[in-house]
Amino acid sequence: MNEIYISTDIESDGPIPGANSMLSFASAAFTADKQMLGAFAANLELLPGASGDPKTMAWWNTQPEAWAACRKDLQRPEDALPAYVRWLEGLAGKPVFVGYPVAFDFMFVYWYLIRFAGRSPFSHSALDMKTLAMALLKKPYRESTKKNMPRHWFDDVPHTHIALDDAIEQGRLFCNMLKDLTGG
Repeated sequence: MNEIYISTDIESDGPIPGANSMLSFASAAFTADKQMLGAFAANLELLPGASGDPKTMAWWNTQPEAWAACRKDLQRPEDALPAYVRWLEGLAGKPVFVGYPVAFDFMFVYWYLIRFAGRSPFSHSALDMKTLAMALLKKPYRESTKKNMPRHWFDDVPHTHIALDDAIEQGRLFCNMLKDLTGG
């Protein structure tokens, strides 16, 4: 079964799931040759009893367009996460979670999947783009940042802090990195 790379971005109101809420999430499904097979996005209602982290909320105050985008057409997590699982399982391949940084995005998505869908099609696995960059650039991890990545890895698409835009942007970046990795 072919791997399908699920570039995923989330927006939250704090650093950890449960105490804080995932405000929105989006995934763009890519083949290794950068064909986008589809996308899934949802803006979520806040978790009962959770609250926004003051530092995170101060940052959101500097991003009014992105905040407005993630607070419209809200869905209950109980509805959105099972629909996400159905979308993932409907893809013609094995889903591989891809994130930048993966530890943050996967932590929220995995927690929400287990809590609201009862399972994760990703199992416990996720691919970190920054670690891949470290291997490709042959640099220390802390130096493997976007500013040190070659320009040909980047397509001319915006980074807006809107989950779907950023999932697509990061998916295209991942596929360009994968091309260098495989010599394709």
